[in-house]
Amino acid sequence: MVKNKAIVPCQNETCDVRVVHLERVARARAETIAEKDLERLALTYKIMGDPTRLRIILALRGGEMCVCDIAAFVGLSESAVSHQLRRLRELSLVSSRRDGQILYYSLDDAHVLDLVTVGLTHIGES
Repeated sequence: MVKNKAIVPCQNETCDVRVVHLERVARARAETIAEKDLERLALTYKIMGDPTRLRIILALRGGEMCVCDIAAFVGLSESAVSHQLRRLRELSLVSSRRDGQILYYSLDDAHVLDLVTVGLTHIGES
């Protein structure tokens, strides 16, 4: 049993010997996802990778907010926030609800919060 396992950064990011493990390649191919799903997943992470959009998502963890509330929180104009919300809505990361003249935004579902929570847990382990 190894108690204090040290992680040493690799100087070279390739193997010293070129060997293709066919069973591992076959497993990876069997578990792959459709190209359109891969592109949508990459776009989801790209959209969430923007600090302003991520702040908006984090703000919505506590519940719905209108554009004015979000703009005050992130320190941007309502127009700029609306643009960011449009991008988030296009990927079903946020949804909206109208109450009279006010449009409220919230996280589209619990999966969006899960994506953020897993990321926060991961960076907290460092």
